[in-house]
Amino acid sequence: MVKRLVSLSVSLMLVIGILAACGGNNGGGNTSPENSGAAGGSAEEKPVTINMFTASPEYTDAFNAYIAEYKKVKPNVTINLEIMQADYNTVLKSRIAAGSTPDVFQTTAGGDIDTFAEYSADLTDEPLAAAMTDAVRANMSSTDGRVLGLPVKGNLFALIYNQKLLEDAGIAEAPKTMAELEDAAQKLEAKGITPFANAYKEWWVWKHIFQHYVDAAAAEAGVSPQQLVSDFIAGKAKIEDHPILAENFFNFIDLTVQHGTPKPLERDSNAQVSDFALGKTAFMTGKGAWDEEAVKKITPDFQLGIMGYPVDDNPEHTRIITGADQALRINKDSETVDETIAFFNWLYTSDYGKNWFSSVAKVIPPVKDAPLPDLDMPKQMEEILKTSESGDLSINYSLDMFHQRFGEIMQAYIGGNKSREQAIAEIEKSWVQLGSAQ
Repeated sequence: MVKRLVSLSVSLMLVIGILAACGGNNGGGNTSPENSGAAGGSAEEKPVTINMFTASPEYTDAFNAYIAEYKKVKPNVTINLEIMQADYNTVLKSRIAAGSTPDVFQTTAGGDIDTFAEYSADLTDEPLAAAMTDAVRANMSSTDGRVLGLPVKGNLFALIYNQKLLEDAGIAEAPKTMAELEDAAQKLEAKGITPFANAYKEWWVWKHIFQHYVDAAAAEAGVSPQQLVSDFIAGKAKIEDHPILAENFFNFIDLTVQHGTPKPLERDSNAQVSDFALGKTAFMTGKGAWDEEAVKKITPDFQLGIMGYPVDDNPEHTRIITGADQALRINKDSETVDETIAFFNWLYTSDYGKNWFSSVAKVIPPVKDAPLPDLDMPKQMEEILKTSESGDLSINYSLDMFHQRFGEIMQAYIGGNKSREQAIAEIEKSWVQLGSAQ
């Protein structure tokens, strides 16, 4: 009898061991929750908490939506979302320095991919990397070719205009040269319409405008935007050698201030969107696709159009810019790194995830085979790119430390505290000091 009990116990232990082996591989970066059997996975999976720290408050509801959806797929995974906009970079760096790096954090793309490389998981061989569009994958890659970031969204940068106000002023087509833009401003004012809504209180809008002029200056010089920016960072290039930067860019800013909403240094992004959406102005500077939803919430039937910045008298240089400028990073030393990678593999490859970008976040998807959102800007972008090339996302080739300083210099310029020559000298100096991680 004792022998039979011992034999039965050994058999039970073997069965339990086999079952445990079958269900034991719950982690790993290549795990796909959608293929893990029942929607909720095993009830015995250990609880996992992923802390996510971002700087995109405009996507709070959208982020919470995919967090809730993933809870249905993996009930054992809890994702804590913390969002901060003001002082985000300062807080992130202090947390990293203190050894409390979040499991997921947000940075700009491009140069900052290398800046935070030592803290970022290598995603090169993950399904999510293969799902990215080629342009976006390049924006998420380090100089040595590793994919270290996840695109928050695809993006579009353009000069945005009110179609109805342009028609009311007798402007049949959006201007494509500087001369046409100046003429449009005069026609708008003749009809009592303020031409430009600006948000020059924000440091980041300046880089969105400037990159269009950098692209055009590079084209005139016969080099790539990346090479031109690299030359500025190395101190080899001078702004005065590129009239599009030394003259046209500043002339454009002067034009927007002289023919824009009053007190430009007191107008933030929200005020700018309100001015534009309420029909107080014809153009909105320094912005992109992310603002359409905000405009339509104020004026649902708003007739919105997009165009490249008229950077000179060559219409071919007037281009919209597309790409990905914001990246999520997965902390490579996180205790939940495998579970976190599994989560983003699900988001970037599942049917829900592909549709989340367009139907929930209502942004341009950064992944292949995903539908565009039912919005005017992405639709117009698609049509424009059938006959015109997209400009290069050249802000990605400099660090945001430089861009922030650049914005501060330009704020001083329009505030009358710096001359054009002083601003140019300080921009060149800041490019060398702050432009790259090296």
